[in-house]
Amino acid sequence: MNAAMTTMRGVSSAPWFTSMVTVVLLLAMLVIGGQAYDGFLSVQVMLNLLIDNAFLLVIAIGMGFVILSGGIDLSVGAVLALSTMIAAWLLQAAGWPPVVVIVAVLLGGSAFGGAMGAIIHFFRLQPFIVTLAGMFLARGLCYLISIESITIEDPLFVAMSQTQLPFMGGFLSPGALIALVMLALAVWMAHYSSFGRAVYAVGGNEQSAAMMGLAVGRTKVLVYAFSGFCAALAGVLFSFYMLSGYGLHAQGTELDAIAAVVIGGTLLTGGYGYVLGALSGVLVLGTIQTLIAFDGTLSSWWTKIVIGALLFVFCVVQRLMGPRQK
Repeated sequence: MNAAMTTMRGVSSAPWFTSMVTVVLLLAMLVIGGQAYDGFLSVQVMLNLLIDNAFLLVIAIGMGFVILSGGIDLSVGAVLALSTMIAAWLLQAAGWPPVVVIVAVLLGGSAFGGAMGAIIHFFRLQPFIVTLAGMFLARGLCYLISIESITIEDPLFVAMSQTQLPFMGGFLSPGALIALVMLALAVWMAHYSSFGRAVYAVGGNEQSAAMMGLAVGRTKVLVYAFSGFCAALAGVLFSFYMLSGYGLHAQGTELDAIAAVVIGGTLLTGGYGYVLGALSGVLVLGTIQTLIAFDGTLSSWWTKIVIGALLFVFCVVQRLMGPRQK
């Protein structure tokens, strides 16, 4: 009996445990949906989970790095909206070439995130407060550009919106493919680069990381710059998806990203989890939305209710998982 309890505790304390729980939960939801609704498990419905949530996956990737470093970024949804507004205005009013617009938006998002990271580190302020200020600032800047939605008619953006890439008997959008490439790059950065090792070390114990000679300040700035880059890239993908820029785009997306990261197995206190878990977390959120859409009788608010309940359960599970976690 004691041996069995020891084994169970060892398994529950393993770094992959919550990520595996998420995968099992996702598979269970898919099986239930397939049994309850005809066509739920069709190839295109499954691929639509990626197509519809590509922007959220990219934001969750950036959020994953921030949470792994022991921080939080509440500005990502607002940066996404600001990116769509800047892209739409530069394309429609200023007449900039689309490639230049995309590069400018990505650089702007990186600079915005890096500035917040620098303020957090050098002024020793709480990430919650700094990124909350960043959220208000980015939303406000949206309305300085325009209080109305700006339609995007650029041929490249329209082509990216309408292109369907054949895949396993269905199709993926270019935005979904970009999100998957970004995920692969992020996994490599987290687990096979010195930057990723520094992120885990800072999130595990910032003082110990500094004593080991790691560049804590540079790591923090780069983490928030990367989160800003991901938010801006998500804004570009959202522009492809919606073909518009609007200050009200992606309200609450920062909370969805946090939920996806935590449900995907990353500990909120930092230093523990897998970037790849963001994918399973996003797919769980997307599956909940799809189940509610297939049902047709439930309010869309049930999505938030179920996500909130799952987030609560995963936070409790993380706390009870064992001594390795804080």
